[in-house]
Amino acid sequence: MTKIIANDFEKAVRVQAIKHGFSMARITSPDFVHKEKERLADFLQNGFHGQMDWLEKRSNWRSSPKDLWPEVQSIIVVSDNYTPNEDVLGGLKIKDCGNISVYARGYDYHNVMKKRLKRYGSWFVKCTSAKIKVFVDTAPVMEKPLAQMAGLGWQGKHTNLVSRKLGNWFFIGVIFTNLKMGVDKKEVDHCGGCKRCLEVCPTSAFVAPYKLDARKCISYLTIEHKGPIDLNLRSKIGNRIYGCDDCLAVCPWNKFAKSATELKYNSKSHLNLQPLQKLATLTDAEFRKKFSGSPIKRIGRDRFVRNVLYAIGNSEDKNFKATVSNLLHDSDLGVRDGAAWALKKLQASNE
Repeated sequence: MTKIIANDFEKAVRVQAIKHGFSMARITSPDFVHKEKERLADFLQNGFHGQMDWLEKRSNWRSSPKDLWPEVQSIIVVSDNYTPNEDVLGGLKIKDCGNISVYARGYDYHNVMKKRLKRYGSWFVKCTSAKIKVFVDTAPVMEKPLAQMAGLGWQGKHTNLVSRKLGNWFFIGVIFTNLKMGVDKKEVDHCGGCKRCLEVCPTSAFVAPYKLDARKCISYLTIEHKGPIDLNLRSKIGNRIYGCDDCLAVCPWNKFAKSATELKYNSKSHLNLQPLQKLATLTDAEFRKKFSGSPIKRIGRDRFVRNVLYAIGNSEDKNFKATVSNLLHDSDLGVRDGAAWALKKLQASNE
């Protein structure tokens, strides 16, 4: 299918996205600019991806949508905002509780967003008889560069997408189609001289504006990294037990952010800022039950408890000693190592 459809239908594509609960929708082509391919290659060559080997294994698909699906002619990119209502950075001061990234305080956005994206896609297929493929951060697709090409926003200095209308609190969904459509204008950079996101990073993970070394990023370390974390970085993690929002929270474009309309993105009271004491003692079964329906579940009990132990060590609260001591002989290496480090920190803080 190569026919270019009428402009009024392209307008309908944008309107229907909003009717399906998305913040915005824009259209782009599957032809990546050379700059984005070079950016990905540089990221991988420098080893900035750390243990995320899957980024390297499928890099050809990421840098070329047509390698992923040869039939693709147009790409619809949608945004789904999850703007928090609470003080995002306030929880970092409550040292005896664990701070969880905003996006993971509600239901798993992969599932929530994909259901709506499929319904939206069904409308599109019904109208056009075209083929589609739907993606929500689970395939080798470079969502952020595609979103910038489509005009949804631009990749800020923190490498996340920023919108003049939405700030930077939103998820991205993508629909590939074999129907050729007109494309929207690419968004340009509006960061200017602002460096707030770079300066607030606890671990100095940005080697330069627009360039992230994931190996230092707390989101990567607490979610993707397997085994013990670098000793030099543990104290900088604070009480962040899953992800980090510091660079997102300080972006001045958030003054234009709109409240989330999807209720399932709202924070669950039993997830964020829970006592570290309780979280450290979770069994595998208890962990799975507590985080059922949450993206946190995928990292497993061992990695999660490892993160909790780093937070306990950073709390410098001697009341945690007994809890930590009970984990010195845990079956998982990361947990045992985390317990030994935390105990040493607690002992040193009370000398």
